[in-house]
Amino acid sequence: MKQYETYMKKCFELALKGEGGTSPNPLVGCVVLNREGEIVSEGFHAKYGENHAERNALLKITPEIANGGTLIVNLEPCSHYGKTPPCADLIIEYGIKKVIIGMRDVNPIVSGNGIKKLTDAGIEVVEGILEAEAKKLNEIFITNQKEKRTFVALKTATTLDGKIATSTGDSKWITSDKARQEVKRIRYKYDAILTSSSTIIADNPTMEHRNKLILDRTLKTDFKNADIYKSGNIHVFFDETLPPPEIPDINFIPTPTIKEKLDIEFIIKKAYEIGIMSILAECGGKLNGSIIDYTDKIYHFIAPKIISDNTAKSAFDGKDIQFIKDTLNFKFDEIKTFEPDIMLTYYKAHK
Repeated sequence: MKQYETYMKKCFELALKGEGGTSPNPLVGCVVLNREGEIVSEGFHAKYGENHAERNALLKITPEIANGGTLIVNLEPCSHYGKTPPCADLIIEYGIKKVIIGMRDVNPIVSGNGIKKLTDAGIEVVEGILEAEAKKLNEIFITNQKEKRTFVALKTATTLDGKIATSTGDSKWITSDKARQEVKRIRYKYDAILTSSSTIIADNPTMEHRNKLILDRTLKTDFKNADIYKSGNIHVFFDETLPPPEIPDINFIPTPTIKEKLDIEFIIKKAYEIGIMSILAECGGKLNGSIIDYTDKIYHFIAPKIISDNTAKSAFDGKDIQFIKDTLNFKFDEIKTFEPDIMLTYYKAHK
């Protein structure tokens, strides 16, 4: 099994090459070994609508090379016609004798059916190799399929005392250039970034991305001149009682309000309806405080600085918590260093 784990890790590396391009499909990498156990081909799913990883790997070689060999893939091969033909059929056609899988597909159309098709054809199937890692790789896809909702992540950058800006609003720059470069990489893996009108007015961020979700309850941002509106597919959520502006290339979405705040639950549901499978929220403390109830994962950059001012702006604001037992609980996942800063990654703890 150890040699399979090595090849599975290679599948994960290959799968990540498709990050940012496969949604709503999963990230998948594939390695093909010949009869002698030598790697003869590799492939990954690069873009939604294009060939899956197994097909990309197999079509690089002939059935004679693959015959009697082993195929390793981090997700169960598909068994149905979608944008592309079934991968399971091609695996059978190429004479593969053993298939090693990281995890079963959670899509009910595929789940177990791909494995059954392979075993019915006499192919040995080994499941569950580095399954936990395989599930983490496709946490967005799993959430979409099992819970029928958008996966929500949040990014914040703070001082050691949890501040995102001084009392005057100055925040450039809390973290280093290395940390900010990592933020750009993280953004790319999500379908959309989400921010607020307050952040736009305070920082005039560009936030280059293919999809942007902007919460502007009273329509107070400068839609013609603010940098964030100059690129990408833009969706603006605003108070449904207001008339929407007639501005080309911006999708204005009337949104219910709760206590003079836009309804976050409505926004996340609407994002899923328009095909956005994952969101990275980058905003100020007040919106962070509102959206945290719906957040699956947090990227928390921490700089070794202390503002030491109780009027400075906090990363999470707006909740009135009286007792520790009422706090939201999370579990730490990993720590990375971007000198001189660190990044903590953590997930909401399930009760």
